[in-house]
Amino acid sequence: MGKRVAVVLSGCGVYDGAEIHESVITLLHLDRHGVAYQCMAPDIMQAHVVNHLSGEVAANEKRNVLVESARIARGHIIDIANANPADYDAVILPGGFGVAKNLSDFAFKGAECSVQAGVQVFVQAMHKAGKPVGLVCIAPALSALLVGPGVRCTIGHDAETAAAINRMGAVHVECPVNEACVDEDNKLVTTPAYMLAGRIHEAYDGIGRLVDRVLAMV
Repeated sequence: MGKRVAVVLSGCGVYDGAEIHESVITLLHLDRHGVAYQCMAPDIMQAHVVNHLSGEVAANEKRNVLVESARIARGHIIDIANANPADYDAVILPGGFGVAKNLSDFAFKGAECSVQAGVQVFVQAMHKAGKPVGLVCIAPALSALLVGPGVRCTIGHDAETAAAINRMGAVHVECPVNEACVDEDNKLVTTPAYMLAGRIHEAYDGIGRLVDRVLAMV
């Protein structure tokens, strides 16, 4: 049986959900490798909704993370609470502010944050089973909470975010946009993507490296 990868989404849209480019690029690289994937997301309400044209919070609008993530997955998505880690060989989390607002409260609490329960249970179970974890863009900020203290990871070279990562117990490593940071001992692969990328091909190249390394660990 071929490899199967879980892709955890956090909504739809960079400012309040999953970063669409990063999500699609992840799926594209997996598909190019002939790898089956399953998109999943928690069935919870978003922290808030952002008007992506103005950048302002839409005060009276509410959206569901699973429903919005289904836009990216073309409807082929499941609630992460119902996902069985035994069914997958690896897990990847694309970035976007939804990771820091919906899958966790990192955007609001920084180093004092916590991870949404369903996401934490699933990813920690994957890691405990010795399966590789890939974190893209801002998602590596959750490395210590998802994989464990002392893990090596990157978000590029943003000093403030790197400092928060170190305070949470991980070890931040600077990394160029087109590369990936690999912690072989913990089977964790991270890449900066739009934490650094100014052009879509830069995110594409770095995420490609991440997918390559994740699949090599399976």
